[in-house]
Amino acid sequence: MVTTLISCASDKALKQAATVQGTAQARVTLPAYPEDCRAKEPHAALTEGAEIRSILKRERAALDRQNARTDRCATFYDDTARGLK
Repeated sequence: MVTTLISCASDKALKQAATVQGTAQARVTLPAYPEDCRAKEPHAALTEGAEIRSILKRERAALDRQNARTDRCATFYDDTARGLK
Protein backbone atom coordinates (compact mmCIF):
# COMPACT_ATOMS: atom_id res chain seq x y z
CA MET A 1 0.00 0.00 0.00
CA VAL A 2 2.86 2.37 0.74
CA THR A 3 4.21 1.74 -2.74
CA THR A 4 0.88 2.80 -4.24
CA LEU A 5 0.84 6.04 -2.28
CA ILE A 6 4.39 6.85 -3.29
CA SER A 7 3.52 6.13 -6.89
CA CYS A 8 0.47 8.41 -6.75
CA ALA A 9 2.49 11.15 -5.09
CA SER A 10 5.21 11.06 -7.74
CA ASP A 11 2.58 10.90 -10.49
CA LYS A 12 0.92 14.00 -9.05
CA ALA A 13 4.24 15.84 -8.94
CA LEU A 14 4.98 14.81 -12.51
CA LYS A 15 1.58 16.06 -13.72
CA GLN A 16 2.06 19.33 -11.86
CA ALA A 17 5.52 19.82 -13.39
CA ALA A 18 4.14 19.06 -16.86
CA THR A 19 1.35 21.59 -16.35
CA VAL A 20 3.80 24.29 -15.29
CA GLN A 21 6.09 23.54 -18.24
CA GLY A 22 3.19 23.51 -20.71
CA THR A 23 1.87 26.80 -19.39
CA ALA A 24 5.31 28.39 -19.67
CA GLN A 25 5.74 27.20 -23.25
CA ALA A 26 2.27 28.28 -24.34
CA ARG A 27 2.43 31.63 -22.59
CA VAL A 28 0.70 34.36 -24.53
CA THR A 29 0.96 37.97 -23.53
CA LEU A 30 -2.28 39.73 -24.38
CA PRO A 31 -2.29 43.42 -25.21
CA ALA A 32 -3.71 45.76 -22.60
CA TYR A 33 -7.50 45.96 -22.71
CA PRO A 34 -8.50 49.50 -23.72
CA GLU A 35 -9.66 51.55 -20.74
CA ASP A 36 -12.46 52.90 -22.92
CA CYS A 37 -13.94 49.39 -23.02
CA ARG A 38 -14.46 49.45 -19.25
CA ALA A 39 -16.21 52.82 -19.22
CA LYS A 40 -19.91 53.07 -18.47
CA GLU A 41 -22.01 55.65 -20.26
CA PRO A 42 -24.19 57.60 -17.84
CA HIS A 43 -27.80 58.36 -18.61
CA ALA A 44 -28.70 61.86 -19.68
CA ALA A 45 -29.33 64.08 -16.70
CA LEU A 46 -32.97 64.68 -15.87
CA THR A 47 -33.31 68.38 -15.28
CA GLU A 48 -36.52 69.72 -13.87
CA GLY A 49 -38.50 71.68 -16.41
CA ALA A 50 -36.52 70.36 -19.39
CA GLU A 51 -38.47 69.44 -22.45
CA ILE A 52 -38.96 65.68 -22.88
CA ARG A 53 -37.63 65.76 -26.45
CA SER A 54 -34.43 67.39 -25.24
CA ILE A 55 -33.89 64.66 -22.64
CA LEU A 56 -34.66 61.98 -25.21
CA LYS A 57 -32.14 63.46 -27.66
CA ARG A 58 -29.42 63.45 -24.98
CA GLU A 59 -30.32 59.91 -23.95
CA ARG A 60 -30.11 58.73 -27.57
CA ALA A 61 -26.72 60.43 -27.94
CA ALA A 62 -25.50 58.57 -24.84
CA LEU A 63 -26.77 55.30 -26.32
CA ASP A 64 -24.99 56.05 -29.61
CA ARG A 65 -21.71 56.63 -27.72
CA GLN A 66 -22.12 53.34 -25.85
CA ASN A 67 -22.90 51.44 -29.05
CA ALA A 68 -19.80 52.91 -30.72
CA ARG A 69 -17.72 51.87 -27.69
CA THR A 70 -19.13 48.34 -27.87
CA ASP A 71 -18.20 48.14 -31.56
CA ARG A 72 -14.62 49.32 -30.84
CA CYS A 73 -14.21 46.79 -28.03
CA ALA A 74 -15.64 43.95 -30.11
CA THR A 75 -13.22 44.81 -32.92
CA PHE A 76 -10.32 44.85 -30.44
CA TYR A 77 -11.33 41.42 -29.11
CA ASP A 78 -11.86 39.95 -32.58
CA ASP A 79 -8.48 41.23 -33.80
CA THR A 80 -6.76 39.85 -30.69
CA ALA A 81 -8.44 36.45 -31.03
CA ARG A 82 -7.57 36.31 -34.73
CA GLY A 83 -3.92 37.03 -33.90
CA LEU A 84 -3.80 34.05 -31.51
CA LYS A 85 -4.84 31.52 -34.14
